[in-house]
Amino acid sequence: MTQPAAVQPALTLEQFRQTMLAQGYQEVLERHWESGTVIDTHTHPFEANALVVQGEMFLAVQGQEERRLQPGDRFHLQPHMPHSERYGEEGATYWVARKS
Repeated sequence: MTQPAAVQPALTLEQFRQTMLAQGYQEVLERHWESGTVIDTHTHPFEANALVVQGEMFLAVQGQEERRLQPGDRFHLQPHMPHSERYGEEGATYWVARKS
């Protein structure tokens, strides 16, 4: 008979922050987005590595098909990468590490 897998404790913002800073990211932020927010195609001058922690968002990168992201999903964008964002009925929260 096999033992059930141990349940891993949820990652905290502080654990995420320490991990990402150790990987060379300069800042870690918690971003909250309201329900139904739409952000048309844009870019950022920094690399972004993020973890969705609440709600739902949709991300389209470089004109590719939109990807649905829910808690536990990650996304990673290189600097100046064109992308658009759309947030679900509950809005969304994600933690993002940024590197210039």
